[in-house]
Amino acid sequence: MNSRRTKSVFAAVSALAVLALGATACASSDKASTGSGSQNASAANPGGGEKIKVVASTDVWGSVVTAVGGDKVEVTSIIHDPSADPHSYETTASDAIAAKNAKLTLSNGGGYDDFFSKLADQATGAQKLVAVDIAATGNENEHVWYSLPGVEKIADQVAAKLGEIQPASKDAFTANATAFKGKTQELLKKVSGLGGSGAKVVATEPVAHYLLDSAKVTDATPPAFAEAVEAEQDVPAAALNEVKQLISGKQVKALVNNAQTTTPVTQQVVGDAKNAGIAVVDVTETLPQGVTDYIAWMTKEVDALAGALK
Repeated sequence: MNSRRTKSVFAAVSALAVLALGATACASSDKASTGSGSQNASAANPGGGEKIKVVASTDVWGSVVTAVGGDKVEVTSIIHDPSADPHSYETTASDAIAAKNAKLTLSNGGGYDDFFSKLADQATGAQKLVAVDIAATGNENEHVWYSLPGVEKIADQVAAKLGEIQPASKDAFTANATAFKGKTQELLKKVSGLGGSGAKVVATEPVAHYLLDSAKVTDATPPAFAEAVEAEQDVPAAALNEVKQLISGKQVKALVNNAQTTTPVTQQVVGDAKNAGIAVVDVTETLPQGVTDYIAWMTKEVDALAGALK
């Protein structure tokens, strides 16, 4: 994601303000996680007892925790706005309070959400999970939420940590993780081999790298193009021309577009693809507006890719 996209602007909170508010965290209780920079997902616990407070860096990871924890967790997702940029996000006072009260934190890692390290430092009594480390893909690409096998590992670790925090619910967490993985396995079966006929795509950014890898789709994007977009630099003319030729010559089946990044170059290639009759598959880095479930979101993404590769 880069800073040139349209995004929400959040005010930075001074260290003094955070410390002052932190002192009142216990008194603030559940209201702490409802601030403008956070999204709180909770409901009455039918079984009674205190919910496990969890803080996730984005709503993608918050949705995975919710799937595993069910009604026994209260999840605060710091970034839940599709226009917010994890690379430049500034934490708020309510974020700090939520972190201080958390029993479990889940971040993406890999340089994607560095802002979260400040919050994790304040979650002194929390279990801490980092998705990139758990997924262990062996790849430098940090967008591991598109790695279905990686997400399965993360769901297992979430279940294990929640079970340590609330042993009486351990079996429920394990069962929820198993059910969740059953759905990701169905998605893996659906996506596997979609590119078996030698299908090629180009991408505005390598966000969906792992999904394309599972589909055995070749990403024909020139490295210089991808590197320039990722680094927020001007795309070399030769690389841009190569992408345009791949599209105009219909040498690719689709353009995979990060819908949360809008630059003159990405707008240009999206327009070129539409003019050439090449499918445009929009992908995102956080849950789309109105979507709260990881499986529902990923099913839509897989279906869109499958449709483009027909």
